[in-house]
Amino acid sequence: MTGSRPVAIRTVVLEWGRIGVTGFGGPPAHIALLRRLVVDDRSWLTPAEFEDALSACNLLPGPASTQLAIFCAHRVGGRRGALVGGLAFVVPAVVIVLALSVLFLARSPPDWVRGAGGGAGSAVPAVAVAAAISLAGASRSAARAASSGRLYRWPAYVAVGAVASALTGPYVVLVLLACGVTELGLGGRFAADRAASYGALAWVAIKVGMLSYGGGFVIVPLMQGDAVHTYHWMTQTHFLNAVALGQVTPGPVVATIAAVGYAASGVGGALFASLIAFAPSFGFVLLGADRFESLRGSGRARAFLGGAGPAAIGAIFGAAIPLTGALHEWWQFAIGAAAAGALLAARRGVVGVLLGAGTFGAIAALAGAPLP
Repeated sequence: MTGSRPVAIRTVVLEWGRIGVTGFGGPPAHIALLRRLVVDDRSWLTPAEFEDALSACNLLPGPASTQLAIFCAHRVGGRRGALVGGLAFVVPAVVIVLALSVLFLARSPPDWVRGAGGGAGSAVPAVAVAAAISLAGASRSAARAASSGRLYRWPAYVAVGAVASALTGPYVVLVLLACGVTELGLGGRFAADRAASYGALAWVAIKVGMLSYGGGFVIVPLMQGDAVHTYHWMTQTHFLNAVALGQVTPGPVVATIAAVGYAASGVGGALFASLIAFAPSFGFVLLGADRFESLRGSGRARAFLGGAGPAAIGAIFGAAIPLTGALHEWWQFAIGAAAAGALLAARRGVVGVLLGAGTFGAIAALAGAPLP
């Protein structure tokens, strides 16, 4: 902390809660809002301290912007600040996603709600592609800076991640780990066999919380196979709705797990899954904040992420294939094509595109179009 006294806990709650409520646009928006708060407006951290914190969080498994929010709160308010600031940042998104899940994932929602969900869901494959493209440039630059060998391996990791995401469902998590271990130059095998019910929900949530390399959208391939195909908690249409809700609401995208938990086991399942998914981020910061500088300089951590990161980007690309396959009606494909043009060609924002797609979907439903 750059100041001589800790910041008041009330101030931490208010400021981090404000970001949690207004942080539309995913991790880039969260990072920009945090920097404006702690560096530009309050001078709680120097620009160099903030950039070092961001670099360290990018090396950790899990959602980087959530961990950055917790870390910044730790720097200005200690452990208490990290807990209350992190909760103030995370809880609004979980509550909003849960409330919308009750509406959009109901057994018999109104036709306009089904249409809005179907329209927003139609744009999700394009959002996945746009997210992967936005991450690919920085990831490839990092590989080029690391070594020529890693740069040559980078396309292979991306391709492996894309194929795994499109074909293997929940086992994409093993591919991400394998790519990381390969880049480290180690061997190893990982297994993921879990029971159903809350044990299964805990397993899905822990993967979401600990393996979101490369940004929150990588949780899509991590969740889809489990939630739709393995445990049948959701239909493909419901899953598309859940992903759209996570993208269009403020706060961390990982809060999408609340919708999956709700589909699996009601409100209790949503709260349980959210607790499990966000717990690693709090744990990493509370237990290791004092070691962030050494983590940033760790060659092994950078090497692991050099394999897992590109594979995660490929997984996001690959997720667009089954997400597109979940569309059923002609008007959904039309909205999806328009969304792709808006995101990839016109460079429109994700939130605005999803809201527009949902609006057109609701109009289509009210006009008598077949519902998904």
